[in-house]
Amino acid sequence: MRWGDMDAYGHINNVQIVRMLEEARIAAFGPPRGAGLPGVEPEVSLFNDVPEGTMALIVDHRIRYVRTLEYRNIPAVVQVWIGAVKGASFDIHYLVQDPVTREDCVKASSHLAFVDEASGRVLRLTSEQKERLAPFVEHKPERKEH
Repeated sequence: MRWGDMDAYGHINNVQIVRMLEEARIAAFGPPRGAGLPGVEPEVSLFNDVPEGTMALIVDHRIRYVRTLEYRNIPAVVQVWIGAVKGASFDIHYLVQDPVTREDCVKASSHLAFVDEASGRVLRLTSEQKERLAPFVEHKPERKEH
């Protein structure tokens, strides 16, 4: 959480929540091909291993604000897992928690598809992509109290 992410009420603004989801998605699955310089390898290298000319695009976001996420000068906890995997798309689910109380603050999902940059057509997921996603499908995060 950044100081500038707060709104006038002292909690993290809803627009910044979407940015946090993006950061969690990139940390878990890697940046899109060609974005920035090499860095830490993600746990599942999915987005940076797509063929040249393939874009990973968000089709839909669903966000439910369960309670406000108050600003703290420590990172929020964001758990990420894969939901439904279809022929040409899949869902990424998120749970954003207060880093101190571990209370659920935001439950969200993003629906993604790979698209051919030249034609604009949706591409079917390859068997290799499905295999990379498989260990993380429908794995709801365990509740750990600290």
